Amino acid sequence: MSQEMLIVDGLQYSNWSREIFEQMHEGGVDAVHATLAYHETTRDTLSRFGEWNRRFEAHHDLIMPVREPADIQRAREAGKVGILLGAQNCSPIEDDIDMVAVMRDLGLLIMQLTYNNQSLLACGCYEAEDSGITRFGRQVIHEMNRVGMVIDMSHSAERSTLEAVELSERPVIISHANPSSFYPAKRNKSDRVLSAIAESGGLLGFSVYPFHLKDGADCTLEMFCDMVARTVDLMGIEHVGIGTDLCQAQPTSVLEWMRNGRWSKTMDYGEGSQANAGWPRPLPWLRDNRDFPRLVEGLRRRGFDDDAVARIMGRNWVDVLERAATPR
Repeated sequence: MSQEMLIVDGLQYSNWSREIFEQMHEGGVDAVHATLAYHETTRDTLSRFGEWNRRFEAHHDLIMPVREPADIQRAREAGKVGILLGAQNCSPIEDDIDMVAVMRDLGLLIMQLTYNNQSLLACGCYEAEDSGITRFGRQVIHEMNRVGMVIDMSHSAERSTLEAVELSERPVIISHANPSSFYPAKRNKSDRVLSAIAESGGLLGFSVYPFHLKDGADCTLEMFCDMVARTVDLMGIEHVGIGTDLCQAQPTSVLEWMRNGRWSKTMDYGEGSQANAGWPRPLPWLRDNRDFPRLVEGLRRRGFDDDAVARIMGRNWVDVLERAATPR
């Protein structure tokens, strides 16, 4: 793999350890969007920041924080992996619009407006009726645009996503999902949504989470790269990237927290089921961060030239962050 290849993974939520950070280096990963919070309140989110500060201190030779897009290149030059933090829900701001700027100042670069359910801002993809962007949501979108916090609609429903794109003056992203034309998971996105994301100047990060893929864990690298090629035809090469949704070494209790939070007394299985309630089998060709070179080679075999592969693997992520994650 070329030493010039910049690799950015648009979403991971692993059980972070020195071993995983070392695997990132082994796989040539330059930056990762790491999930800071799912259902955490403002106070809980501050503790998650504290945990990351300890990691940056303990593993300063391997990782460093990304507080602005230029930090990705700084991390690369320093021989470290840049970690940019994001939230998979709007719970970190609770019902206080002032918390948008506070969280951005602390280093929260990306925030989803919903996580599967209706939130104070928008509607999630698991609700029966999509109510769209709320009054509060309109205000938060404007504030996120102002402070340079990227709007992520990965777990949001169709109408809400389209309205967010219409309301936002900056690019909107889907950090980790796939086209529903490839596999009709609730979390995957219609061609209409993908076209709107591209028109906004945004980006789709392709997910390798088996529940988002045709044939699940048996989805081949060739099938995945065919999906990428078809999506490029729809969205354009500038608007796609990788958002693996890797959740390495996480216990089942974390999966249950992701799916249930504090909102349900009965077990919600998300994209699984009672008969398939645990983590899915990983893909044999992308088990962890050390396998990124396999993905690069798969894209090349599919016919993507060096420039296209470089865009998909990382350059598009940097470009969209420069447009959407810089304060005005």
